[in-house]
Amino acid sequence: MTTMTEASVREFKMPDVGEGLTEAEILKWYVQPGDTVTDGQVVCEVETAKAAVELPIPYDGVVRDLHFPEGTTVDVGTSIIAVDVSGGAAAPAEVPAQAPAEAPAAAGDAEEKKPEGSGRTPVLVGYGVATSSTKRRPRKGPEVVVSQASTVIQPELNGHGPVAAPGTTAEQSRPLAKPPVRKLAKDLGVDLATVTPSGPDGIITREDVHAAVAPPAPEPVTAPAVSVPPAPVATYDTARETRIPVKGVRKATAAAMVGSAFTAPHVTEFVTIDVTRTMKLVEELKRSDEYGLQGLRVNPLLLIAKALLVAIRRNPDINASWDEANQEIVLKHYVNLGIAAATPRGLIVPNIKDAHAKTLPQLAESLGELVSTAREGKTSPAAMQGGTVTITNVGVFGVDTGTPILNPGESAILAVGAIKLQPWVHKGKVKPRQVTTLALSFDHRLVDGALGSKVLADVAAILEQPKRLIGWA
Repeated sequence: MTTMTEASVREFKMPDVGEGLTEAEILKWYVQPGDTVTDGQVVCEVETAKAAVELPIPYDGVVRDLHFPEGTTVDVGTSIIAVDVSGGAAAPAEVPAQAPAEAPAAAGDAEEKKPEGSGRTPVLVGYGVATSSTKRRPRKGPEVVVSQASTVIQPELNGHGPVAAPGTTAEQSRPLAKPPVRKLAKDLGVDLATVTPSGPDGIITREDVHAAVAPPAPEPVTAPAVSVPPAPVATYDTARETRIPVKGVRKATAAAMVGSAFTAPHVTEFVTIDVTRTMKLVEELKRSDEYGLQGLRVNPLLLIAKALLVAIRRNPDINASWDEANQEIVLKHYVNLGIAAATPRGLIVPNIKDAHAKTLPQLAESLGELVSTAREGKTSPAAMQGGTVTITNVGVFGVDTGTPILNPGESAILAVGAIKLQPWVHKGKVKPRQVTTLALSFDHRLVDGALGSKVLADVAAILEQPKRLIGWA
């Protein structure tokens, strides 16, 4: 019988914190055995293949046990912490894991189901069959005739006459075979009693007869035993090398990039542009109260994101995805703008939902929240799902440009290089100007060269003349 102490212990299982995730690594415990917890209190932080997530406990009580140490990868659905809730509402007693076994019934019997309302205890998934008495009834089957001589005759076998069951005399010694097979055995001089049957119900087939007259297979020659030394254990110089297990976000990113690179035919185009006016506008927006950006983070990435959204509005076919199963191009009438972010746990790409509908201040606010959340490692799995187009800013690392790989399920990704002061022909004269290189990679199954070029040229033109093309005075 379950004791009151056992009944008051609740097991909290690893939840699926994202869509379709199967495991998560416990990064940090915030509680220890003996600590008091309340409903909604965060007890640990876990890392999935998509992000680090904090897990709240769903009830009040005292921590009895932590089932796994930090750094352990645990399958979804596995209990990770036990909490004694006896101080609050008692949990229902668990059903015993397995009911006592019932004495075996006579062969040929089957369990009879009780009708609903008969008082039989229902079966709970995962707890076995509840203890109850059952009634048996004879199994339906072929009739069995018993003679006075205790000879049991089985049903007829497809025209081969009645077959004697074990315990009979006359029919027991006669092998089962069809007439053509019997004639074949007679012609080959094979005694059917010595043939091993392979047919259904023990019937000898033609193949069995031929196998009986085939020459025996030669005895295999056993090679002399060779002593094989055990495989050496892989070792390395820890002073010269460090090995880091690939898991969590890094593992998921690697798999996604390999899948994208070998699934979507990538094409990358480049353009080098003068962004001096864009850089001047950034400084103007920081100082001015006219545009409603007070207290918000304003940088070149904000204007580049706005420029890309304008280019997508003008060329909506770039915002699409490829449906391999249905062989369809799916045009998206919304833009979930992904921003690639480098974090200590690896590269992640959260996205701004419905970025196409946001004003410049709203876009600035969303960008600020996205970046700060990513740096803290608190990006939720939902924030990284459903992206349509991505921007990756490699310029922050001093890199001129790159050939970015598409985020899986997206049609295009824009790489922004470092903005540097370079000699540039401006109004017929060589002058120092702020210059950068943009690279646009796109899925050539649904974006041809003309469309990709138009989008990249549009982004470049907007950044060269940001006020006029975005519509500001």
